[in-house]
Amino acid sequence: MVTRTRLDDSPCPVARSVDAIGDWWSLLIVRDAFDGSRRFGEFQRSLGVAKNILTARLRTLVAGGVLESVPASDGSAYREYVLTAKGRALFPVVVALRQWGEEYFFGPDEPHSRLVDREQGYGLRPLEVRAADGRLVGPDDTTVRKVSPG
Repeated sequence: MVTRTRLDDSPCPVARSVDAIGDWWSLLIVRDAFDGSRRFGEFQRSLGVAKNILTARLRTLVAGGVLESVPASDGSAYREYVLTAKGRALFPVVVALRQWGEEYFFGPDEPHSRLVDREQGYGLRPLEVRAADGRLVGPDDTTVRKVSPG
């Protein structure tokens, strides 16, 4: 078995973020949590993932502070998984991946799901990256600078 390389000490925020999410199952669990899934069985039915893999990913997301395991809202003996503030902060990441997928992985007439504004029922505007002064920026307009502690 190949040992997974840990990136939680990396100086790169992207590497640490990828390390925290782990893999595609974890991000799909987060997606389903945004869609209202809360119980193990709901995640398992939606994803079709093996129970041992789902168990491991849920534990990792709870340990990483992305999800919290809480008593079931109906008072039963079950546990539910809810997004923490840290988990809810992943919403723009999920939206960005969804919009990227819609743009590049579906044909013009190919059916797919759409994320819509619950209040108005309209699709969302494409996410944009803007500089502090409001200018639209892309990869050629940015550079990475190391931040010194203190």
